Amino acid sequence: MVFRGTISDAPDFDPSVDAETLYNAMKGIGSDKETILDLITSRSNAQRQEVISAYKCSFGQDLIEDLKYELTGKFERLIVCLMRTPPYHDAKEIHDAVKGAGTNERCLIEVLVSRNNKQMQDMVAAYKDAYGRDIEEDVIADTSGHFKKMLVVLLQGTRDESGVVDADLVQQDAQDLYAAGEEKWGTDEATFIMILGNRSVTHLRMVFDEYEKIAEMSIEDSIKNELSGDFERLMLAVVQCIRSVPMFFAKCLYKSMKGLGTADNTLIRIMISRSEIDMLDIRECFRLRYEKSLYNMIKDDTSGDYKKTLLNLCGGDDDLAGEFFPEAAQIAYKMWELSAMTKVQMRPTVRPAPDFDPAADAQALRKAMKGFGTDEDAIIDIVAQRSNAQRQEIRQAFKSLLGRDLMKDLKSELSKNLERLIIGLMLTPAEFDAKMMKKAMEGAGTDEHALIEILVTRKNEEIQAMNAAYREGYKKSLEDAIHSDTSGHFCRILVSLVQGAREEGPADVERACADAQELADACNAESDEMEMKFMSILCTRSFPHLRRVFQEFVKCTNKDIEQIIKKEMSGDVKNAFYAIVRSVKNQPSYFADRLYKAMKGLGTDDRALIRIMVSRSEVDLFNIRKEFKETHDVSLHEFIQVETMIVSLRLRPTNTLAKLIVFSSYLCVCHVILLVFLFFFLFFLCCLFVALCEHASADTSQQQQQRPSNAAAVVRWWGTVIYSFLRWTAGMWLPHSCLGISLTQLPLRICCVIGWRLQR
Repeated sequence: MVFRGTISDAPDFDPSVDAETLYNAMKGIGSDKETILDLITSRSNAQRQEVISAYKCSFGQDLIEDLKYELTGKFERLIVCLMRTPPYHDAKEIHDAVKGAGTNERCLIEVLVSRNNKQMQDMVAAYKDAYGRDIEEDVIADTSGHFKKMLVVLLQGTRDESGVVDADLVQQDAQDLYAAGEEKWGTDEATFIMILGNRSVTHLRMVFDEYEKIAEMSIEDSIKNELSGDFERLMLAVVQCIRSVPMFFAKCLYKSMKGLGTADNTLIRIMISRSEIDMLDIRECFRLRYEKSLYNMIKDDTSGDYKKTLLNLCGGDDDLAGEFFPEAAQIAYKMWELSAMTKVQMRPTVRPAPDFDPAADAQALRKAMKGFGTDEDAIIDIVAQRSNAQRQEIRQAFKSLLGRDLMKDLKSELSKNLERLIIGLMLTPAEFDAKMMKKAMEGAGTDEHALIEILVTRKNEEIQAMNAAYREGYKKSLEDAIHSDTSGHFCRILVSLVQGAREEGPADVERACADAQELADACNAESDEMEMKFMSILCTRSFPHLRRVFQEFVKCTNKDIEQIIKKEMSGDVKNAFYAIVRSVKNQPSYFADRLYKAMKGLGTDDRALIRIMVSRSEVDLFNIRKEFKETHDVSLHEFIQVETMIVSLRLRPTNTLAKLIVFSSYLCVCHVILLVFLFFFLFFLCCLFVALCEHASADTSQQQQQRPSNAAAVVRWWGTVIYSFLRWTAGMWLPHSCLGISLTQLPLRICCVIGWRLQR
């Protein structure tokens, strides 16, 4: 087995010397933490065990206990864990996960799905030795259901590791998984457990490929559809480890550090357990997936001696000069190769509606817009559930049957983002792209990201149709508009792309090697010459050919084309070339990233959101959704619900928006009630003033006794009128509000008091 770790046996190792060095580092007041971490992270685990023995022989003390006494916090936990053997470290992690009131299911999943048979058996023995208990019994006592059953299967450590694959059994297993899930009502979990828990890695990879052909969806999607809770997470983790253990750990590490706070236990566990196995592969998977080195993410997310120790275990910064470590370059080369071989079926989310009747839809749209108000739900349901070709038929039918322009009617009835989105859906793709290009360049500023996104991701025929639509709609060529609104190398890149003349067809291996060498040579040239050379290749070659060029570039330079672009270029030129590379590698992933950036942080870039959702809904929005979920650990649907008033492509208002509308209406009603109350209260005061004046001008005692009674009656009558009106109003708008009832009773009480005083 090829060594892929970052920690290996130290040369010229002497355990006695190391033991003495550690003793001196902890002797006296304080401790030399720098010496401790440097020494421990430069020795393999086997050498550390020798140091522990030498320490006890030389000084009669337990090295681990001394380390616990001298160190504190996360740094202490990390160093102490490094001193344990891998089986005992895993055993302690499992013990900590199941002890006490709760259960750390994520820890159980991570450890048990990623260990091979020998590691599993060694861990079971270590658990028995350390805690005098059976690990299986403890796991059973702390878990339940199918989750428990799958964990017990994994604990046996009996997965087939022969590597022999039976083609007939592959076909049978794929069919059995389909029959156990997607084909039937309900799920036969036992079949999933039996196959995923026992078959070999090679066998299961072939089963997953076969399953995708049968079910027309990935095994991961089926698991998400059929299973739930911890059992779903466990089975997804098993599948991820079957596909790639390094990628599984790269995802776990990313999740442990993203967002606020750090899951330190997860970070420590993975960095220690993989440092002597496959840390180089994990680092490379991390950078290829998240476009940031593991080293830099740890550096940004941790601090102090804890950070230094983790960085030593990580082994190096993969972002440095965009250069791969020698072994990691092979992984990057292989990933480009896999990217070239992978045939991903692009799947839309909007398809032609069955039983389509453009005349009926035209009439329904007219009905939704006729009269007072607009039935926006009806418009949304029709427009979002028809393909673009069907929408064009509706436009034609609307004009033929009703003699009206549907686009003008929609613009007059809708407003703001809903109007932009519905109008965007009603335009042809070419008209929509032309409009988006116009919007990106009109006004004071220029939306360079929009220009790049559209021109990089459209096919030749789409760009040519967009050029024609732009000229027809705005009486000016798109190329002239770009020339007038941009400049320099960025302008040249856009002009090259807007020609719609990119080569098409498969990769030419010999030419790809020559192109890769030209790019490698250009990296050492002046900035202008480098950018021109990159433009001549990246803007003209076909995507399959460029994929091979980037693969050969790794072999020529031991560097990553993305990192070279990030390091050597800047501004809009860098963004344009980077977008091309991302699109070549994985276009749905590129769009998923653009959607995330459009919605993250304060505010939403509604124009970018609308542009992508409209333009990709009939191309690859399903694939974009999948990439978004895998990268950001939240579905695109959920993210849109939180960030905007658009749900998927149906554009329904979210609960939050509805509450805001209701709350705004509530405030308006309260203001109306308050104004009415003030009006009647002022009127009441005027009546009271008149009554008091009459009382003051009375001459006789009989009049003095009668008029206060009249005034009191007037006061009480008006108080009753006000109370009745406000109570009726509050009954309509504030039926459950104590505040509403108390406010309506207030004028009556005031009137009664004044009337009583007048009678006296």
